[in-house]
Amino acid sequence: QVQLVESGGGSVQAGGSLRLSCAASGDTYSRYYFAWFRQAPGKEREGVAALSSSGASTYYADSVKGRFTISRDNAKNTVYLQMNSLKPEDTAMYYCAADKFGGLLPRPARYNYWGQGTQVTVSS
Repeated sequence: QVQLVESGGGSVQAGGSLRLSCAASGDTYSRYYFAWFRQAPGKEREGVAALSSSGASTYYADSVKGRFTISRDNAKNTVYLQMNSLKPEDTAMYYCAADKFGGLLPRPARYNYWGQGTQVTVSS
């Protein structure tokens, strides 16, 4: 098992940047796929970025491609989501998730370990 703790959310104006962090503990960190999901009120949870266990492959949803970057720091057992050029429609609760078999096309049902979430609010 792996435990996940997110941080870094907050409020920012449109065009601004935030970096979310996901600190992992427990099982061997390098065996897991990691993904970031978000959920806005009244909407389904959607996967916005994913990272393979090796760190060599990434996935981005079309809505964030070119603006968000997922990365990992193995020395710190931490996964990051750098979010640039933020838009009001990026406002949501953001969740970090991990699974040995999560895959690069992030679907919530394929990820068994979740953080508590961190709120991102982008104002126009």
